[in-house]
Amino acid sequence: MLFSLPLYASQNAQEVNLYSARKEALIKPIIDKFSKQTGIKVNLITGKADALLQRIKSEGKNTHADVFITTDAGRLYRAKSADVLQPVKSDILNNAIPENLRDPDGYWFGLSMRARPVFYVKGVINPEELSTYEALADSKFKNRICIRSSNNIYNQSLVASMLAADGQDKTQQWANDFVKNFARKPKGGDRDQIKGAASGQCDIAIANTYYFGKMLSDKKTDQKKAAEAMAIFWPNQSDRGVHVNVSGAAVTKYAKNTANAQKLIEFLATKEAQRWYADANFEYPVRKDVAPSELLKSWGKFKADTINLSQLGVNNAEAVKIMDRAGWK
Repeated sequence: MLFSLPLYASQNAQEVNLYSARKEALIKPIIDKFSKQTGIKVNLITGKADALLQRIKSEGKNTHADVFITTDAGRLYRAKSADVLQPVKSDILNNAIPENLRDPDGYWFGLSMRARPVFYVKGVINPEELSTYEALADSKFKNRICIRSSNNIYNQSLVASMLAADGQDKTQQWANDFVKNFARKPKGGDRDQIKGAASGQCDIAIANTYYFGKMLSDKKTDQKKAAEAMAIFWPNQSDRGVHVNVSGAAVTKYAKNTANAQKLIEFLATKEAQRWYADANFEYPVRKDVAPSELLKSWGKFKADTINLSQLGVNNAEAVKIMDRAGWK
């Protein structure tokens, strides 16, 4: 179901239409600043990521969308492959956003970054036991790992990154052994993996960092208590680095307000917007000259995988096949 503010197809020079997979509370304050600074009205539609992409595809040339914001490079790649985006040539975006966090052809740009590290139960797991994603397939972790299902794009992108690093044969063997270490049948979202570990169902959880930040800041005591029982381990620090991903933005193929669409994305890449956007979503700024929040700083520095995130989309289909063959439900 989509929740929306009033939206009207427009070629008015002072409007732009935004379809966002980010909830209204997590994006509207910063786009209101954009409107105040530029005089450009932003008409906002919010909804589930996959539903919004399907809507843009279904609307075709009649789409109202000028800008599409969604989570995960795998979804951004799907949008590009569906031929519903157009390339943007912008020195502002190319200079602000690292090359690996944007599409090589300019079809989409990362706006905030998250990592998908290993979370472990304090006092149960010795962090010296941990090293890499690959090592989680070791039999010593049998019945000790909580992770969500294989139909989740975050896990698909993690496996896609491993395909790029290790190749098909090694990744398949890893997946075959990794599923043997699941403490339970995959279920729920990332928060549920952290809660499962904190409640003793497993010792290790795989989740995105922003969920951990949200749980630590949650007013619900059970969420906060679960997160406080866990610690972060940054895997693969001696080789490629921890798997990272982005939420990002693109200009749609049939945008009616392309100039304003580009202005909006460029604004979201400014220092001011990066600071707010990353803090509000418990994510890391994509700009190297903007520091993360104090909470994220408290988790320590880490080496991030520098693979161009477009490869996560390229490798997605094979990643899904590998997970299916391994019995990762």
